[in-house]
Amino acid sequence: MSLEDRAGKIKMLVMDVDGVLTDGRIVLGSRGEELKFFHVQDGVGINLAHRAGLKTAIISARKSGATERRARELGMHDVYQVEDGKEGAYEKILQDYGLKDEEVAYIGDDFHDLPLLNRVGLAVSVPNGRDEVKEIAHYTTKASGGQGAVREVVEAILKSQGKWEKVTARYR
Repeated sequence: MSLEDRAGKIKMLVMDVDGVLTDGRIVLGSRGEELKFFHVQDGVGINLAHRAGLKTAIISARKSGATERRARELGMHDVYQVEDGKEGAYEKILQDYGLKDEEVAYIGDDFHDLPLLNRVGLAVSVPNGRDEVKEIAHYTTKASGGQGAVREVVEAILKSQGKWEKVTARYR
């Protein structure tokens, strides 16, 4: 099945955080504060996805206040920060939204993403992801994690669904 065919069926975009929405670096300050670097283009991409009717979610294997705050700022539909595997959160998303695997795209970069990447309709890796992830991905982005990779995936999905021109028209 082609990338365009897979992307055309997507109703929800789910993603990891560290290494996908960020470049994977975590800065810990001496007072216990945590800093992560999020790219503004990914935020715009998520907003465009919402305007086009796509749902978005995070499933991260690490709890982080910075992740929670960024997801809230972007109006993401669900945020799961789990330490015991991502499958339970994914099952809840499918159930809550009445989705099938083929209607979900997932962007991951590391071992803990493999179970979901093996199930979803559109499995996406970032170029800085593990080789094992890139081997099973249907698509590997040109942009690295934390450098606009999520936006690239949103654009591919919306173009495949014929929605890109409409959601970006106000900017032209």
